[in-house]
Amino acid sequence: MLELAATEATVVLCCASPEAVDAAMALSDVVRVAPDEAMVLGPSGTAETLIATTTERIEALDGDAVVLDATDGWTICTLEGDAARNAFTYLSALELPQDGFVQGDVAHVHAKVVVRGDRLHVLVPAMWGAHLRERIVSDCAPLGVHERADAEPWVVAKRPRRKRT
Repeated sequence: MLELAATEATVVLCCASPEAVDAAMALSDVVRVAPDEAMVLGPSGTAETLIATTTERIEALDGDAVVLDATDGWTICTLEGDAARNAFTYLSALELPQDGFVQGDVAHVHAKVVVRGDRLHVLVPAMWGAHLRERIVSDCAPLGVHERADAEPWVVAKRPRRKRT
């Protein structure tokens, strides 16, 4: 089974020194997209909290860091189900990690892909959102893609707890 859903999430951009971005990586649902750039992802409507938390974490390391709400600049399409990884091969030559992040060409658009098991969150600039959805529906039609009418909320990834020594 293959499902396609729009995903509602908050996207916060963090541009800072590599050391400051290292510090931001300790937060949940942070994707490092470059040595000096990260995206912090969270449930819809949490931009203020994510900005405050990220800024607090990095400001001592980089007083010139930029942390801002970039939610309106991104569209997230989520592929879910047993056929999600196979469907992705119809859209891109990128090699997916088991869980994690990869970026590159997806449906002829630069995309960022957050992988969580059988769930693939594909982030593209908002102006390419409709194009991505149309390509998924048409290119993955042989796999019987089912497009959900309801939007999926972003769910924060659970980080493994550190063992105390």
